[in-house]
Amino acid sequence: MAAEIARRSLKASSFSLLRTLTSFQTRSFSNYAESVQPESDAPSSSFTFSENSGDGDSNSQRKSAIDDNIFIKGPKKASSSKEAESVTMPMSFMTGSIVGKRFYQKVTTREAEDGNGWSVMLDYRTLKTPSKRPLKCPTLALAKAIAAEWEYQEADGIRPFTMPLMKLSCTALERVPLTRHKIIEHLMKKFPQDLVFCRAPGDNDLTSGVLERQVEKIDPLLKWVESEFGFKPTVHTSFFGGKQDDGLVSAIGSVLKKTDDCELAAIDAIASAAHSLVIALGIFRGRLGIEEAIELIRLEEDLQVDNWGLVEGGHDVDIADLRVQIASAVVFLGLTRRV
Repeated sequence: MAAEIARRSLKASSFSLLRTLTSFQTRSFSNYAESVQPESDAPSSSFTFSENSGDGDSNSQRKSAIDDNIFIKGPKKASSSKEAESVTMPMSFMTGSIVGKRFYQKVTTREAEDGNGWSVMLDYRTLKTPSKRPLKCPTLALAKAIAAEWEYQEADGIRPFTMPLMKLSCTALERVPLTRHKIIEHLMKKFPQDLVFCRAPGDNDLTSGVLERQVEKIDPLLKWVESEFGFKPTVHTSFFGGKQDDGLVSAIGSVLKKTDDCELAAIDAIASAAHSLVIALGIFRGRLGIEEAIELIRLEEDLQVDNWGLVEGGHDVDIADLRVQIASAVVFLGLTRRV
């Protein structure tokens, strides 16, 4: 009797030890498999290992035996031919994030299928906007410029901040048609606080130099506004702006309403970077060049740099960023105009 009890105890303990070792091996193998399995987008199969549950009844043992199986998940099904023939940029493209590795070899341009505009091709795929609309450029010159931006991308990632023309094209194609009224309303709301209307006080030694430079550099632009639109702008010393002549406001608004989508996108981009609709219209009408505009925008800050010095990693980065924003909008404006 004692021998039979000892034999059963030994058998039970051996089975428990074997089960513990099996569970440990399965759990370890599962962790290792998870660490080396390929990404979900990879074409090869992936493996999933289930971990045993813990109690000792017979149902748990049967369930454990089932869970010990190795499941093989096949590769994803190939996308439809229609999806494979186009490339849709994710919404993160508009935010400046890196959107993924370069997946194409050759960039070309061709006329749109409906004959209205030009398309950019990444290998055999037609480039689309973030909302999955075909990217149609109004001119071949703009299409080739955008193609050059895509050709410039490195293999390790697509960087939207190096593609300002692509961003402006998406804005003109998608955002402007839907929000044209709001864009114009926002520009006119900020018009009384325009950068060129604000003057530094002349009764302070700290700001007298700024005022002199504003008179020298900005007054010619204000005289152009008067001759171009027929109303003299009012200057002020308040950061909150001052009231402008209703005739001038009406004339500026009329100009904005007559622009096409590409022109309004460029004017909005310049005005946002310059904090000045007048400077944006000066560029739009050919009164200002890129460097002249940047000089007016940075007039006060450059005076501080002259007095106190340039901060590396601060002022120089701001200047470079501003030059990219203004220059890209000016280039975009020029490339969209049909000669």
